[in-house]
Amino acid sequence: MRYLVLRRSVQIGILLLYFGANAWGWTLLQGNLSGSLLLGKMPLADPYAVVQMFCAGALLASNVLLGALAITLFYGLIGGRAFCSWVCPVNMVTDLANWLRRKLGISAVQKRVYMSRNIRYWVLGLSLLLSAVMGVAAFELVSPIAMLHRGLVFGMGLGFGAIVVIFLFDLFVHEHGWCGYICPLGGFYALIGRFSLIRVRHDADRCTACMKCKEVCPEKEVLHMVAKSSESVVMGACTNCARCIEVCGDDALNFSIRTFAEKAKEKQ
Repeated sequence: MRYLVLRRSVQIGILLLYFGANAWGWTLLQGNLSGSLLLGKMPLADPYAVVQMFCAGALLASNVLLGALAITLFYGLIGGRAFCSWVCPVNMVTDLANWLRRKLGISAVQKRVYMSRNIRYWVLGLSLLLSAVMGVAAFELVSPIAMLHRGLVFGMGLGFGAIVVIFLFDLFVHEHGWCGYICPLGGFYALIGRFSLIRVRHDADRCTACMKCKEVCPEKEVLHMVAKSSESVVMGACTNCARCIEVCGDDALNFSIRTFAEKAKEKQ
């Protein structure tokens, strides 16, 4: 459970820093997940929100562009889609729903509901199109991520209803339904983090094909190599949540630095 404890510590710690900036004037991390100021100097901005603003025709200040570039480089080169499991507050809501699913044995509805993981990319494209048509950052108007984060930091409002809907959807309709199939922000980070360096690596020589890793993985298709070959997870959809590492009793899965040879192999 070490990675779960670490993930929750990071998620809650980030929320506490934002809350402290609002409530007590802390200057370590000010703002919100859409736009922040680190140490009172370094701008940080959600690149997906910035792309929406660009499509909407907004004039973007240089510090906003710099902040978006910083976040893009971090996740694109290092973290991959780690935002979804290590930062996003909605992850805690959906994890709770899916924990209850397993405890209560709720699965009957999901067997009758088919969802493609490509839905998130269609929602991503639609949000950019609507931003261009409406002249505003379309997804930011309805983003449950922004609603929950701002609610926890500045006070919960009507956004609480959206979070309840996501919780019930993941609990009764589809496992990992929001994060794994619908959320366009997750799709965005899957695209920019496709070539990141920190990856989960599978060692086929240690693997006994127990498949516990696939049972807990929120993006099961990324573990296609399990019990087959020794290689790193290269699909951008992996959230680097480390659930698979925690349940692997064979020590066949661990974090590693992606090699240039693996990058070249993926491009072939």
